[in-house]
Amino acid sequence: MEKVVLPNEVLLDEVARFLAEGRDVVLPPKGRSMLPFIREGRHTVRLHKMDKVDKGDIVLAHYGESFVMHRVIAVEGDVVTLMGDGNLTGTERVGISDVCGTVIEIIDRNGRSRKPSKGRLWRKLLPVRKYLLKVYRKWNKWFCKQ
Repeated sequence: MEKVVLPNEVLLDEVARFLAEGRDVVLPPKGRSMLPFIREGRHTVRLHKMDKVDKGDIVLAHYGESFVMHRVIAVEGDVVTLMGDGNLTGTERVGISDVCGTVIEIIDRNGRSRKPSKGRLWRKLLPVRKYLLKVYRKWNKWFCKQ
């Protein structure tokens, strides 16, 4: 089977449509913003449109003209604040209606799957996350092959 890579603006519009129809979607994530829990090239994620968005969920959301897959760090009325686990600063604020789906499963390249955690401890470690991520990245560079 030939691998086809679609630009995010094409692929994610279709993903959002499928999720709105009630379908689950399995998607390979891009980028490093969800390190250390979701890694490009090592994981895929299963998304589902949930009735409710909770603090700690990992969601795919429209953000401006693009999409982000980040963790919910706050829900205030109809506004959701997102931040990537691998990010040290910067958040995105989106409307609850901009949330397309929630990550319900993280699948590694061997087919093993796990339910995503709510990231409670990781969020509390934000003041020292810089150092933890630095150690994590060095460790993976030295000892883990992509």
